[in-house]
Amino acid sequence: MQTCAAPPFVIEHALSWDMRWQPHDLLRLRHLQSVDDEPPWVREAFARAPFAVVRRALAADGFVAIGVRGVGRAQRYGTWARVADIETAVPPEALAQSKPLPRRVDLAAFAALAALQSDVAGPLHGFVWGPTGSAGFELATQVPTVTASSDLDLLIRTPESLTRDHALALLNQLQMHAKSAGIRVDAQLETPAGGVALAEWATDKPRVMARNASGPQLIADPWSVTHRGELA
Repeated sequence: MQTCAAPPFVIEHALSWDMRWQPHDLLRLRHLQSVDDEPPWVREAFARAPFAVVRRALAADGFVAIGVRGVGRAQRYGTWARVADIETAVPPEALAQSKPLPRRVDLAAFAALAALQSDVAGPLHGFVWGPTGSAGFELATQVPTVTASSDLDLLIRTPESLTRDHALALLNQLQMHAKSAGIRVDAQLETPAGGVALAEWATDKPRVMARNASGPQLIADPWSVTHRGELA
């Protein structure tokens, strides 16, 4: 998030993570509370699509950290929603086989997604996955969000260890789909230690960046027992 609201609770009380909602879930909200430093575009964006994405941050009981998206990359705002205001939640995997409106199918991000959806024996076979970013937002809300230059962002759930060789093969196959569509496909692995970029795990780096509610960490193994214990 480029800007972020001050939490509507004492920061020392931000000790919990409500497991009912996971990072990248899209929440439909009945109300978004206003804050003093809110950018002027936030109300318009929320009126257009009353959805927000769950972001990685601890919160006090009864709250969840969210991000509101407007038009363009510059309009991103981190804030907080009351759990009582959540109507529904849409995880990325619920959108894995969703289709855009017919007049939007030719956009490169949706073309790349369609190719992955139709490739039943392809790189994502056997994984639980789904689109995030602008493609996921548009599929969930039916509000035009993807542009001609939009990348395709994916979340791949990997509760069990993924070898570096498997990750590299997966990355290469996704890059082939991306090249065919003329865009980038940016995939993130959801591991027990948090979100890890597939492209980073596929390298020979001794440690990779894992992003979780407590903040980013450089770790050697996102699936290690040590990190499971630390994050429990």
